Amino acid sequence: MSRIIDISIALDNETPADPLPMRPSIVYTTHKASAVDLIASFPGMSVDQLPEKMGWAVEKITLSTHNGTHIDAPWHYHPTMDGGKRAIAIDEVPLEWFMQPGVKLDFRHLPDGHVVSPQEIEAELERIGHKLKPLEIVVVNTRAGKQYGQPDYIHTGCGMGRDATLYLAEQGVRVVGTDGWSWDAPFSHTARRYAQTGDASLIWEGHKAGREVGYCQIEKLHNLEILPSTGFTVVCFPAKIRAASAGWTRAVAILSD
Repeated sequence: MSRIIDISIALDNETPADPLPMRPSIVYTTHKASAVDLIASFPGMSVDQLPEKMGWAVEKITLSTHNGTHIDAPWHYHPTMDGGKRAIAIDEVPLEWFMQPGVKLDFRHLPDGHVVSPQEIEAELERIGHKLKPLEIVVVNTRAGKQYGQPDYIHTGCGMGRDATLYLAEQGVRVVGTDGWSWDAPFSHTARRYAQTGDASLIWEGHKAGREVGYCQIEKLHNLEILPSTGFTVVCFPAKIRAASAGWTRAVAILSD
């Protein structure tokens, strides 16, 4: 029998999963408060006629496509990909990319802000005894996973740079993921490196690798520490939002006994 592990975070008003100006807003309407709205469609009806004088529960959400656990499309990184072709939006990405065997790389030991290299990926693959196959979904377990819900979450964990991202893409990987706020190293750490070097190519370098090879990334994954290194399937179909740079996903890992 298969075991399903939820590797997504929940959207809410309280958790500091994004910088303050970027957080979602959820307005909850109760069954009692909505009764007037329900009877508006039925002339002559009064609230008293409804069962227990109640209507429906409903929520109104203001958010970005990049709130919560979501999948970035190549369009998010740059207008072009694959040598100048128009970058595809989230509703154009092949669905087969989003249901594939998963591979977990454990980088929890790496310091916050560290930029992972291809050599470190190779060493981790050797440690777990795995050779990457095309379309496998590679998820990266960083220190950020344990800090989810804490004020320092967005500053925590290592990141994947241009060379590491292209290394995975060159193996045929088209969907990657992280339990951090971003696939790249946290901006606060990158800002310090930029201040020291003046090198703007360091900024968002993992994302910008999508100019060269189109790929998708899942951000704000959760519970990755529960997963084995291999032997599971990731299912992470994104919401179908026309011409969008990202789509929310209820990502899960399915483990076979």
